[in-house]
Amino acid sequence: MIERDVTVTNRAGIHARPAALIVQTAGKYDSKIMFQKDGEEINAKSIMGIITLGAAYNSVISIRAEGSDEQEAIDALATLFDNRFEED
Repeated sequence: MIERDVTVTNRAGIHARPAALIVQTAGKYDSKIMFQKDGEEINAKSIMGIITLGAAYNSVISIRAEGSDEQEAIDALATLFDNRFEED
């Protein structure tokens, strides 16, 4: 199992478009991928879960992946956050 913290750096936070990108990216991997914020944990492959997480600008999210491609999954998702979901 691998865990990494990421920060939401795009001004609009995680809304429908970034949530869709997260789910699309997470869906490419076999690993179980979970997001955790403020004690709430959701499946990163669930668009409703991602949206209801309420991750605003500067929120810190822990990404946890477990499975055969866990490192690749974490790296791909962290890249989305680092690139601000290509919005800014």
